[in-house]
Amino acid sequence: MTVADGVLDDFQRDEFTDAGVTHHFYRRGTGPAVVVIPEIPGLTPKVADFARRVSDAGCTVFVPSFFGVDGADPMPRGVTDLPRVGGLMVRSLGKVCVSREFTVFATGKSSPVVVWLRALARHAHAECGGPGVGAIGMCVSGGFALAMAVDDTLLAPVLSQPSLPLGITPGRRRNIDISPDDLETVKARCAKGLQVMGARFEGDVMVPGSRFDFLREQLGDAFLGVDLPDEAANPDALIPPHSVVTEHLIDEPGQPTRDTLDEIIDFFRRKLRVA
Repeated sequence: MTVADGVLDDFQRDEFTDAGVTHHFYRRGTGPAVVVIPEIPGLTPKVADFARRVSDAGCTVFVPSFFGVDGADPMPRGVTDLPRVGGLMVRSLGKVCVSREFTVFATGKSSPVVVWLRALARHAHAECGGPGVGAIGMCVSGGFALAMAVDDTLLAPVLSQPSLPLGITPGRRRNIDISPDDLETVKARCAKGLQVMGARFEGDVMVPGSRFDFLREQLGDAFLGVDLPDEAANPDALIPPHSVVTEHLIDEPGQPTRDTLDEIIDFFRRKLRVA
C-alpha cells in the first residue's frame, strides 16, 4: 500500500486479521479506543488531523485503511481543479462499488466489512481497556458505526454524513446501510441507554434529511442528530457541503462545524469515561 511521505509519521502502522480478512490500520494515542473510519477518497490529511484531535483528547485512535493512498491530499493547497478532485473521488468510489466488502445500493443490509470492524473494535478494547470503544464513520463508512453497535463493546457510535445506500430512490434515501436484525439489536441497546450521534449538512443530496428522519423514528431520543446549514460549510472546499469534520470544517471557535467536532469529541470522552 502506497503511503504519502511524512503525513502519518506520528501514527504506528499495523495489520489486523479476522476470519481470514486482513486490513492495515494506523494507531495513535493512549486511553480508551476510538475507531475512526475514513471517508472517500481515503485516509486524507484532514482525516488524520481529526484522528489526532481524538487521540489528543485522551483516546487511542485506530484508523483502518480500505481505499485510496494513505495520507494523500485530494485537495492540495493552490489546486482549484474540480475535475481532478472529482476524478479521485470517482476512482475511490468505483473501488468501493466493485468490492464485495461494501453494500452500496442495496437496502436492508450491513456491509460485510462491518464484521471485520467489529472484531477490530473488540481487539482495540482488549488492548486499551476502559468501559468500551467509540467509532465514527464518514461518508460511505458513515453507517458502519451504527452496524458496529450490535456489539456491547461499542458505547459511542457517530455517523458523520452517512451516505449509504446511495439515494437513487426514495426508499434508499429513507434508509441506512444496516440489516433489519442488526437494527433491532441497536434499537434494543438504545432502549437501555445507548446513544447514537449523527451529523450532516441540510442540503447534502448524498445524505438526505429523510435518512435522519428514519433514524429518529427508529432510535427515538437516543439519536442525537445535528443538521447544519449549508452556509456553515467551509467555502474554500471544492465540493458542495458534505464532510462535516474534515473538508468542510471551519476550524474556528464559534463556527457550527467546529462546535459539532467538539461535541463529537466530548461524546467520546463522556461515553468512554476519559478523565
